[in-house]
Amino acid sequence: MNLLPIDDAFADWDALLALILASFAYMHPRIDPPSSALRLTRQSLQEKARAEKSYAAVDSGRLLGCVFCKPEPPDCLYIGKLAVAPEAQGKGVGRILLQAAEDHAVECGFSSLRLETRIELAENHRVFARWGFVRTAQAAHPGFSRPTYIEMRKML
Repeated sequence: MNLLPIDDAFADWDALLALILASFAYMHPRIDPPSSALRLTRQSLQEKARAEKSYAAVDSGRLLGCVFCKPEPPDCLYIGKLAVAPEAQGKGVGRILLQAAEDHAVECGFSSLRLETRIELAENHRVFARWGFVRTAQAAHPGFSRPTYIEMRKML
């Protein structure tokens, strides 16, 4: 498996969008409000990749996963749209992408990684905890009176 930057040389935006949508599909009937992944387009992904450091995991020409990393100075790198193709889940792809994010955070001088995950997705909380993340907060999306997501951090 190769880890490639998602940058100006990246060309398969349709496959990237399909990957994110497929890997997030299981959560749609379980979460409210709907995932921001549903609002992604080819163009918005290109803009996101220009604004953030992002990586794709590719094996034999097949896109298996991605992660987007956004600096949050002074000390944090935000991990977003961490996606692994359903058939590749549980095979180490997510860990490889997370390691790339950690390496980038260290290069930038950040002391932690931060992510948000929906409150209903307890299985994701457990995976992130196994990867060294700890729950640090919970909050609600605008218009909701109940918590809708939790924040997790990993100290580097």
